[in-house]
Amino acid sequence: MARTGSRASSPIPDTLKPGGIEAESHPWQIQLVEHPKRFESSFFRAAKKTARKILDEMSDAELPYGARPDGSEHWEMHHGGSLWVKGEGGWRMYRARVGIEWSMQFCAEPVKVDRLRQEAAELVGAFPQTLPALAELGYEEAEELLRTPIKDADGVEAWTDSLFNACVPMSHGHHQGVLPKVPGEHHYPWPVKGADFVRYDDFQLWVTLPDGTHAAVAPVDRRGSGDGHVRLLHVPEGSRAADTLAEAQEQGLMAVLPPNSPVALQAFAEQIAPGRRTAAGPLDTGRARREGRGSR
Repeated sequence: MARTGSRASSPIPDTLKPGGIEAESHPWQIQLVEHPKRFESSFFRAAKKTARKILDEMSDAELPYGARPDGSEHWEMHHGGSLWVKGEGGWRMYRARVGIEWSMQFCAEPVKVDRLRQEAAELVGAFPQTLPALAELGYEEAEELLRTPIKDADGVEAWTDSLFNACVPMSHGHHQGVLPKVPGEHHYPWPVKGADFVRYDDFQLWVTLPDGTHAAVAPVDRRGSGDGHVRLLHVPEGSRAADTLAEAQEQGLMAVLPPNSPVALQAFAEQIAPGRRTAAGPLDTGRARREGRGSR
């Protein structure tokens, strides 16, 4: 909870103020308080149970986001707009125009959420096998969810925790992780994070900048072109490169690093011969095979 200005005009409620903070010499302060106890609704329990049954029916190659969790992990269900349908080829998941994160339901306007329901109903209607298949899995509430207009907070809650919003299956890292381990969707912009699921395995999307902050980069030309420049796509606000990236975007330009930069060498490290001092030049196509890896 933030306090702005030289002095807060009204106190933080006592239930959120263990110890209380008043500040006159700082422009603002943020308190870290205990999260209000989050209960797991019956809607979410039913949706998760169904999603896991669907995932059990899918092959590894059909999974939407990354590999199946190993024994030390489990699927985490992201409230990201999960539109599950069943067609001739089996189960598929599409992403809704907007996904409603659990906390965001409390600012969600019912009429706007109802538009998401209508769009989901139209998609599911194009896959007539879906509702009977969901009923067989025990998710009989699917049809009622799709046909019932959302008019109030109860309706918003039911939709937010439903199979059609709350069940984008991800590992913990892809869901909530932070660099330098795994970048999660909660912390990195989706237009960049999404590339993790379509990039070549031997291209390093996430790199470390000279100041120690982490960034995302992309090639400036197609694979095998020999161009080793990389485009800077995302940096954290505290990075020394943040102002440069912001200026480039403001002017409609690209922020590009040269092929001999440490960043480009990191990004293309698995596509070039060991010891090469530039990322420009021919692709080392045999390296992945020699090291026992493949590329998507």
